[in-house]
Formats: sequence, structure tokens, C-alpha cells
Amino acid sequence: MLLFSVMGSNLSMAESKSDDSKSIVGQVETIKVYDLGMDYLARIDTGAATTSIHAKDIKVIGDESDSENMRDHLGHTIEFVSQNENGEEAQYKGKIVKVSKIRNAQGVERRYSVEMDLGWNGQHKTVAVNLRDRSKLEYKLLIGRNWLEGDYLVDVEKLDEND
Repeated sequence: MLLFSVMGSNLSMAESKSDDSKSIVGQVETIKVYDLGMDYLARIDTGAATTSIHAKDIKVIGDESDSENMRDHLGHTIEFVSQNENGEEAQYKGKIVKVSKIRNAQGVERRYSVEMDLGWNGQHKTVAVNLRDRSKLEYKLLIGRNWLEGDYLVDVEKLDEND
């Protein structure tokens, strides 16, 4: 069995759980996004620092400045629509908590992040989730290290129990 341990650099060894007390997730899991009231089939990606969710129709509310600098929108309200792999949609409205600089195969892009409550197997964890159009991607939710750290190990051979 191949396991990857994900430990956050901001956690001391005394604060993090021992490997024996961490939950084991597979490379694909069903994750509940409580803020949207929907389940997503999510890709667990230890290479991604931050969790990312499919978002469309993104609108920053209450900012009349028309600034093109995304950081100027920190703390403002944002609205977007998300859709899971089953075509179910829900609208989210919340505060922009971060603007992330993301490097990927397409280059570098900036994304808004909001805090969301994500759950797996009855466990809740609130983390920053960045917003991206993932409509052309198989997984509409990508779980990054910020959700995994301190609580989960990834077993790449484990299958989602819902398969």
C-alpha cells in the first residue's frame, strides 16, 4: 500500500496528529460542500497547495472602483454558481479571503479564494478554496494540501466507497 503523508509546514509536530490517527482518503473521494449543499466527486491532489472548485458567473459585489487589481477586492462579497459532475447547481455568496497566484500547465493566473466547509466521512474542515472555471475538467472539485494537512493520508490504491 502506497501512502503519502501531507503535513503542513505551519503545524508543529506536537500539534499534528500521528499517522495512526489520520484518516485515509483515496485519490478520488466524494466530498460534501456544506456551503452549497452538494456532493462532488473530487480529485485528491497532493501536488496542489490549495483546494479549487468549479465556479462560473463570478461577480464581485459592492466594489464600485472598477479596479483590475484583484487584490483590491479582498474583503468584498463575491457571488458565483458552482456545478458538480451530476449537473446540480448552487449559488454561493461570501467574502473574498485571498487572491492566489496559481502556477499550472497553462502558465500563471490569479484566482479569488473564499472559505468553505468541506466534509468527508462525517468530518468537517473549513479551508480557503480558489475559484476556477473547471467546466472542461473531469473533476469539478480538486482537493489540495490545505484540506489534507494534519488530518489525512492519501492511499492512491484506495477506491471511493461510492463507486
